[in-house]
Amino acid sequence: MYNPKYITDIMKISGLSSAEKEELAKVQEKFAFRSNEYYLSLINWDDPADPIRKIVIPDSAELEEWGRLDASEEAKYVVEPGMEHKYEQTALVLVSDMCAGFCRYCFRKRLFMDEGIREIARDIDADLAYISSHPEITNVLLSGGDPLFLSTKQLKKIVSRISNIKHIKIIRIGTKVPAYNPFRIINDPHLPEMIRKTGRKDKEIYIITQFDHPRELTEPAIKAVNILQEAGAVFANQTPLLNGINNDPDSIAELFRKLSFAGIAPYYVFQCRPTLGNRHFVVPVEEAYFILEQAKMGCSGLAKRFTFVMSHVSGKIAIVGIDDERTYMKYHQAAEWKDIGKFMSFKRDPEALWFDDYVDLLSEKRIFQEDKPPIPSS
Repeated sequence: MYNPKYITDIMKISGLSSAEKEELAKVQEKFAFRSNEYYLSLINWDDPADPIRKIVIPDSAELEEWGRLDASEEAKYVVEPGMEHKYEQTALVLVSDMCAGFCRYCFRKRLFMDEGIREIARDIDADLAYISSHPEITNVLLSGGDPLFLSTKQLKKIVSRISNIKHIKIIRIGTKVPAYNPFRIINDPHLPEMIRKTGRKDKEIYIITQFDHPRELTEPAIKAVNILQEAGAVFANQTPLLNGINNDPDSIAELFRKLSFAGIAPYYVFQCRPTLGNRHFVVPVEEAYFILEQAKMGCSGLAKRFTFVMSHVSGKIAIVGIDDERTYMKYHQAAEWKDIGKFMSFKRDPEALWFDDYVDLLSEKRIFQEDKPPIPSS
């Protein structure tokens, strides 16, 4: 039974030179490092541009002062300790402050930076009371950190209590464990048993994976996915588009194809959030759109079911089209019910990295350009 050892000190990474370790130790002082023997074995250490390396090994570029720790202003939607209610039908509960690996582009890296920051639901009683009193909530998303870093015994308590709420029809578990440490699943027969028993006739357990590069879909990773699929879990995948990792059409198309072959539906592709330390990962919005459109040409319909969105403070904003002059967006989901489906047109900006680069959110004067009058509200 293989249980890969976790490593939290960059100085212990054998694939790095002494000079690299010294340089990256400065990054680790600010942004925590965590990986394990299995995931590090996927890295081609002879290639300094290796995408798996970029996912988990620190980079001095992270020290650039750009972005914010809470780029999507999640704190604005906290209704109970560790729980957010941003979208009407979905409650987000942060149940863990630990992961099997720390993604260098993580948008919640604040959870791993400061011992004084506490955004995790240590006791879910208040969260459950809130969910129970809001029948419009049909989905509960467990996130963190990574819920699968909890013991199955801990996770089972949480999942079973949520499943007992009558109006909850879907429990989602957001995780990168199948990519980072599939042996957490392979070696634990109690986890599929929990999925099998909790997923009743009127309940669904969704596993929302984060495979970012096709090389993460290894034989052990697919085996771990298959174990939970056979137990009744439904799989979907989300990934940010990341410079140097998956921002070429061939790589991301291969990822989508491999996901579809494994029975994992491509769900969301995110524009990389403007989080502190993330500037070197960000691809301009319009460039990202064309990369994804080109990637779709190499995919079947099943492999290109994803939606390309920005997870903005105001909602999930889909980039739906670009022509010679304009970029078109739509609220795929929104914090304000009236905004869902709202269509927006902007003058093209090839340097734009985020929604705020297109529009002044305070005045909304630029949402519809002078030659595009506002659409009347219905």
